[in-house]
Amino acid sequence: MAIRKVPLEKAVGMSLAHDITEIRPGEFKGPAFKKGHRVCDDDICHLQKLGKNHLYLIDLEEDEIHENQAASILAGALAGVGVQWENTPSEGKITLFATHNGLLVIDTAALAAVNMIEDVMCATLHKHTLVKKGEIVAATRAIPLVMKRADIERAASIASGCGGILSVRSLGNARAGIVITGNEVFGGLIKDRFAPILREKLTALGATTGHIAYAPDDAAEICRHIREFLNNGCDLILTSGGMSVDPDDVTRIGIQMAGADEIHYGASALPGAMFLVAYIGSVPLLGIPACALHHRATVLDLILPRVLAGEHVGRGELALLGQGGLCRNCVQCIFPDCSFGKGS
Repeated sequence: MAIRKVPLEKAVGMSLAHDITEIRPGEFKGPAFKKGHRVCDDDICHLQKLGKNHLYLIDLEEDEIHENQAASILAGALAGVGVQWENTPSEGKITLFATHNGLLVIDTAALAAVNMIEDVMCATLHKHTLVKKGEIVAATRAIPLVMKRADIERAASIASGCGGILSVRSLGNARAGIVITGNEVFGGLIKDRFAPILREKLTALGATTGHIAYAPDDAAEICRHIREFLNNGCDLILTSGGMSVDPDDVTRIGIQMAGADEIHYGASALPGAMFLVAYIGSVPLLGIPACALHHRATVLDLILPRVLAGEHVGRGELALLGQGGLCRNCVQCIFPDCSFGKGS
């Protein structure tokens, strides 16, 4: 990179080779003058107040690239389905946005590989964050003013090689069936409190709830209701209760009898360690332990959006909940604006 230093008084008519940053504490931080701005007489005083006594002309070598162009290349490679960006880099930085409501999905291994390359970076929201249309999901920038073209091309190749590191998946409009289990509820000894909680969580995520069935602690009856929901076209089934280790906790047996060919019992998170994920064909079934009655946020709140977004949740996904999967049981729950579930 060849740099020519020009005294400020001789810079009138010169086009700036880079953004010139202005910082006013508590008020503003950003470019006072953008790259390409042609300096005029009225700019001199402002530039002097910014501490500029000289300006610089930069002549790039063939193997070099300017920060703004580098940021544009990287943003284009990072953005997958559901992520957009505007080609208006500022100080070598570009912000990426969600094009619609949904679940933010990140290829974390590819993101780490990109960030291992010198002179580039990308910072994102946590993986599996629910985002709204227009919300910022990531920002990327070239760190130096000028960098090697080969480095940015290598970073872009990693990002684009997986179809874009960042994507936002729509949650769809699942039709859910709920089976409430337990002799005490079925017999009217206690009032059911599970159904309103589950219906509210489903509705908040755009799913619709069909019929709600009640079954005693009888595996055959639980199986029958699950099969009815499947025959009625439900594409998601939730069961509540009967997930513990007592002899009359037979919900898992009922799920097996209903034809589940994949069952994962137990999640590495609290509350909700006795959570269950099963699949009957392509239809996911979530078994919810009683802790969901007593805690505003449980494993259900971490897994339900992912299932609605079409992710197949298996043993590995439940195991990875461990880091960040311990709820702090705050007096005033602020989930999802807390650490619960953020390590996965």
